[in-house]
Amino acid sequence: MDQLLNFIYAVAGISLIAIVVVCSWLYFAIKKRRLVKLKEKYFRQNGGLILQQQPSSEEGSSKTFKMFTAKELKKATGYYDKSKIIGRGGYGTVYKGFLPDNRIVAIKKSKTVDENQIEQFINEVVVLSQINHRNVVKLLGCCLETRVPLLVYEYVPNGALFNHIHKESITSTISLSWNTRLRIAIEIADALSYLHSAASIPIIHRDVKSTNILLDDNFTAKVADFGTSRLVPRDQKQLVTVVQGTLGYLDPEFMQTNQLTEKSDVYSFGVVLVELLTGQKALSFARLEEQRSLAMYFLYSLKENQLFEILENDIVEQSNMEQVKEFAKLAAKCLEVKGDERPTMKEVAIELDGLRKMEKHPWDNVESN
Repeated sequence: MDQLLNFIYAVAGISLIAIVVVCSWLYFAIKKRRLVKLKEKYFRQNGGLILQQQPSSEEGSSKTFKMFTAKELKKATGYYDKSKIIGRGGYGTVYKGFLPDNRIVAIKKSKTVDENQIEQFINEVVVLSQINHRNVVKLLGCCLETRVPLLVYEYVPNGALFNHIHKESITSTISLSWNTRLRIAIEIADALSYLHSAASIPIIHRDVKSTNILLDDNFTAKVADFGTSRLVPRDQKQLVTVVQGTLGYLDPEFMQTNQLTEKSDVYSFGVVLVELLTGQKALSFARLEEQRSLAMYFLYSLKENQLFEILENDIVEQSNMEQVKEFAKLAAKCLEVKGDERPTMKEVAIELDGLRKMEKHPWDNVESN
């Protein structure tokens, strides 16, 4: 009798274990199937099918562009560990990530995405993946199998130009020399000129500011953050769109008309030039009311022949003042209220490059020039 009971208990135990194993297997199988379906849903929702249809062998397309999996990027960021956060903005969070091949990357996780503009988002990804300019942060790939798309960029170690101008980081205690500031301005101008006139489809950045200019190990400037950028069809000179951007850098004409043109980037770049000159923020409520807008304060000071009073001290002490004066005049041209009166970014880039070639005492070489 005891043996029979023991046998029954053993059979019951084995059966119970088998049922638990089968149920667990079914649970994980169903969970895995649901996860796969969810990834497929997000992939379609985020425009993955459209992206797959894009020709991959177009002239100039990047061979390094990759479709990352959600698992790869989770592992790269330590499951989005807070310690890996290197930047936050109105449009998302940027994490520092480590890929299996030891490359360090920056992974941008957007807050939301407008489902009505998925096709435009994909077009931007395709175009940015083809950009190969030394002064534009390289887009390495994306992940579309999460709720919001993830973008993977090259990692730029020295952070934002803003931090170095305004000394707002423990890594930015070294003052930028005038020559470095001039070089950085030239590099930004070259990049924007390329986006406006040399890219396969012209791109208006739409949010040019010192926080969106990154510096690498050699303090080479790289334009970043194309979250609000817009592609401009070749047959159009302007786009009617909702006003977006950052106060202090926003083109006043765009704010009034909602008509976005490449001259909107020129205005914002002009504000960056003034930041480089003065070391002051584009918008500050710590300043007097009439001085809160750096652009307006700068234009007023220039008009009243008070330029040297608002220049950063290091620039006054170290610089070729003829260069500085011409630099300031160019910034003022970029800040014209009417877009038609501003130069193009190509013209700005050429003029800045000409400033770099000025001799320390240009009047010594008047005849040869």
